Amino acid sequence: MTSPSLRLGILGAARIAPQGVIKPAARLGDVEVVAVAARDPARARTFATKHAIGRVHESYDDLIADPEIDAVYNPLPNALHARWSLAAIAAGKHVLCEKPFTSNAAEAREVAVAAESSGLVVMEAFHYRYHPLAARMREIVTSGELGEVTRIDTSMCIPLPLFGDIRYNYALGGGATMDVGCYALHMNRYLAGATPEILAATPTRLRRDREVDRAMRVEVQYPTGVTGTVRCALFSRRLLDISVRVAGTQGRMRVFNPTSPQAYHRLVVKGASGRRREPRIRSDGTYTHQLRAFATAVRGEGPVLTDARDAVTNMAIIDAVYDAAGMRRRGA
Repeated sequence: MTSPSLRLGILGAARIAPQGVIKPAARLGDVEVVAVAARDPARARTFATKHAIGRVHESYDDLIADPEIDAVYNPLPNALHARWSLAAIAAGKHVLCEKPFTSNAAEAREVAVAAESSGLVVMEAFHYRYHPLAARMREIVTSGELGEVTRIDTSMCIPLPLFGDIRYNYALGGGATMDVGCYALHMNRYLAGATPEILAATPTRLRRDREVDRAMRVEVQYPTGVTGTVRCALFSRRLLDISVRVAGTQGRMRVFNPTSPQAYHRLVVKGASGRRREPRIRSDGTYTHQLRAFATAVRGEGPVLTDARDAVTNMAIIDAVYDAAGMRRRGA
């Protein structure tokens, strides 16, 4: 960082960018979004005017080469994540990359190697992981209050019946497992503290492209014997289910809306001493926590909880899900 603020450039005039970095940067004060580039320069100019961004670059390459940018936010379509994260790293920029990190594990490994050799901060944007609720869930699971954990079920199902959306586009790295399933898989293994084996994966396929999953049900098992289910959907009978369920020999924990707890969340524990509903954690939003953690890591003052190596693990699990479902891996 060459100035008091972390100067951030955005690749693409993406819908997630205001929520992901622009509004959090305004709240934090020590991060400034200074530039944007898009495939369509006119769209980039409109986006910059709307969000008071000072510079518009004519191309992604121009933005990455800008010497007055310290870090790059990469919210491009999934299939473009690896290419442009690698380009940013090569240019000496720190990277905050939207999830999923890449199209597949092979691409993730390439980015991870580049990140490690560069010494730069490269973070996958699993924003839920930086909110205090994530730490609290893990604390309960590991505290012994539930006894020996036997099962972990996570769900990330949303209604998105817009089948022309890029999230249903195989060539751009689309599919339910890639888009929302990456959250449910990440959260499941985070709570387990281990990497699961994929026992089975049952897809609900998009009619117009059988290689695209609009929903997926995954059975997992951990080396400790803990089992679980991961459910995800962009459109299915489970119109909305964003939840965590953990069962143990002495109790159960249920969490509603662990990914956007600032809007509303509910954490309930049932055990030998009865039922407890914990008070809502009133805190900054997940994206604000994430951007603060990113800036702190760039200053060398804090850890990266979702680094490139963690991303490799998650992408390898996603690959295994598609293999088990009899579907092509993304980017294959």
